[in-house]
Formats: sequence, structure tokens, C-alpha cells
Amino acid sequence: MPRVLDPFRFVLITVAGWMNQRQLQIIDYLREENRVLREQLDGRRVRLNDDQRRRLAAKAKGLGRRILAEVATIVTPDTLLAWHRRLIAQKYDGSGKRGAGRPRTAGEIEALVVRMAEENRAWGYRRIQGALSNLGHEVARSTIAGILERHGIEPAPERSRKTT
Repeated sequence: MPRVLDPFRFVLITVAGWMNQRQLQIIDYLREENRVLREQLDGRRVRLNDDQRRRLAAKAKGLGRRILAEVATIVTPDTLLAWHRRLIAQKYDGSGKRGAGRPRTAGEIEALVVRMAEENRAWGYRRIQGALSNLGHEVARSTIAGILERHGIEPAPERSRKTT
């Protein structure tokens, strides 16, 4: 049974076609406006700041390379997509949040290690590590060695010989 075109669908198709035609006219006007502005530049390059590049790159990424080849007049599609990779992706690289190296051990744990080493001259790194473990702090032997070295405290055998 053939479907009859009801009035609602007919009106909907007509309005959609009119809107599409209207959008094409607007795009055509904007293209011509771009051509006129480029003629006024008289061959000079357009200078854009990073914010303008970022805005153009964001819009360009949504269109894709094929459509950009038809539409882009200021710069090439490759340039726009390169801007997107550089300017937009920069936002997500996380370099601003990164510090150099691993974060230091908490100050209270560092003070505790120094205090244990000074009060118990015969204790080595492993003994201090065990004592800290009994207190509920998991600290590596190399971390203890680094803390004591930063504070100028020598390893256990020299510490017990040189310190009175």
C-alpha cells in the first residue's frame, strides 16, 4: 500500500529545504566577504594570535580536512589541523602540573628517621626501617639512606665510631 504524503510531512520537508537553502546563501555570502577582505590585504599575511588560532583550530577539527579544502581561505587545512594538534592538545598534556622527580618524604617521617638515627647510633638503615614499620610507616631502605645523607648523618658503622 503506497504511503500518502500527509500535510505535516509536506510542511516539514518544505521548511527543512528552505532552511538548508538559507544556510547555503549565508555560507556563500561569508565566502564572498572573505574574498573581499583578502583582496584588501593585498597579498600580506594575516597575523593571528594564539587565541584566534585556537578558535579556528577548534572549528576546523569538527569540519574535517575534505570540507576545509573547500572552505578555508586564510590558511591551509593542514595548518589548521596542525594548530589543533599543537594548541588544543597542549591543554591536556599535564606539563604544568608535573614537578621534577618524586615528591619528598613527609617532614614528620623525615624528622622521625633523623631522631632514631641520632638516638640509636648502632642502628643501620634496615633497623630504622623495621622500627618505622612497627609504627605503621612504610619507608624504603634507600629513602632512609637519602634522608640521613641530606642531614649529614653517616651510615651506622661510622656513626657509632665518630659520634659520642
